Amino acid sequence: MFQAAASSPDGSRWIACKPGFFLPVRVLSRLFRRLFLKGIAALHAAGRLAFFGDLAPLAEKRAFAAALTLLRRSDWFVYAKRPFAGPKAVLAYLARYTHRVAISNSRLVALDDKGVTFKWKDYRIQGRDRFKTMTLGAAEFIRRFLLHVLPSGFHRIRHYGLFAGALRADNIERARQLLAASKASPESAPAGADGDAEPPSSFLRCPCCGGRMIIVETFEGPRPERSPSPSRIRVDTS
Repeated sequence: MFQAAASSPDGSRWIACKPGFFLPVRVLSRLFRRLFLKGIAALHAAGRLAFFGDLAPLAEKRAFAAALTLLRRSDWFVYAKRPFAGPKAVLAYLARYTHRVAISNSRLVALDDKGVTFKWKDYRIQGRDRFKTMTLGAAEFIRRFLLHVLPSGFHRIRHYGLFAGALRADNIERARQLLAASKASPESAPAGADGDAEPPSSFLRCPCCGGRMIIVETFEGPRPERSPSPSRIRVDTS
């Protein structure tokens, strides 16, 4: 799996993430909740939402604001799990959408009263038999096509973090320097240094950010009582 890491705020060292870490699910959950509710509120303010039946009172501004307040207090969850076929399968799937449109003209076979006939590829099959044809009604074909059209302001490829902005070349070079420094062996203390100083190797490091941890107090919890040894059970299989 991928791992997230970054340089320290002062740019002096590289901070690696915990082994096995991929996505901050709690942070993403709150971010998605904020963006989703912000978008819903903007649509309501613009009069682009319609409510029917039991939801008709939500058309009033105060009632809708009260409903959003309850949603903001609720915990939202972003579901993330290890892919069954590994990260390579995920990249292979997403890579088909980075530069391409939903369907190219070369895959369109026919258009008649029955609907739209087009070619598609079954990636579970190897060989020439993986190319098949499908016919959908015009409305259903347009619906599926629009599922792949990005909303206004979205881009198929966007760089974040180290790869964002005009400073990405400097950021990448700095990351390489920090990674090389972290792999090198620690230098010995300079001559004439204070002999009572604590050696860096004895520092306790935070497993999350890699910073130095200072022990304020240590608590010794109650020792659990030992459970009695299980008695042997004789089983006669004759």
